[in-house]
Amino acid sequence: MTLWNNDIELFEIARKELFTALVGDSLDKMGYLHQFLSPNIKPLRSDMVTIGRAMTVLEADVFEESGEDTKNPMMKKPFGIMFEALDDLKENEVYICSGSSPRYALWGGLMSTRALKLKSAGAVVDGYSRDTNEIEKLDFPTFSLGTYAQDQGPRGKVIDYRIPIEFNGIRVNPGDIVYGDRDGVLIIPQEIEKEAFKGAIEKARGEKLVKKALEKGISTVDAFNKFGIM
Repeated sequence: MTLWNNDIELFEIARKELFTALVGDSLDKMGYLHQFLSPNIKPLRSDMVTIGRAMTVLEADVFEESGEDTKNPMMKKPFGIMFEALDDLKENEVYICSGSSPRYALWGGLMSTRALKLKSAGAVVDGYSRDTNEIEKLDFPTFSLGTYAQDQGPRGKVIDYRIPIEFNGIRVNPGDIVYGDRDGVLIIPQEIEKEAFKGAIEKARGEKLVKKALEKGISTVDAFNKFGIM
């Protein structure tokens, strides 16, 4: 039996009943043991949660904002095609970006303002974010290595988007589910998402029974033998 009919229903269940650890445990049982991004990727504020479809973005280091002696026309564009990528965000998508060295900010306040207007679900970047006060006021879920004001302008360019990327050694395809909270950011491949979330929902509901039993004094050994959850 399907517990949800569309993304909106699934994401609502996740926000109300789940957290990343439960989905991660479900993936472990399925044999997908390496789906969490680095623990260094943290939310800007601990109560921020993001869940949505991956809008993948590929960044690359550069060493000047606009190259004159270049064979590649894109090198003459400040930020590369970052503006095009940002404008292509859809509702309930997460802007997820990797490919550059961690020397500068990949996300900021004006980007958050545009993403909010497009009803994006959040941003996850393998680098820093900046304009922290502005992003916090906007309450836009932002996950990064931390805060650092150094701009990407003369240091990095977006060179492609909506293509497979690698983030901390994990392949992220466009449309995979990105799920992040204060305990980590998880990548759930599309081809296994139904099984992964079904298992997580079942565990979440089962853990409520375990919690009640523990509160009544049952031992952890007996609780695990009875429920198979701990």
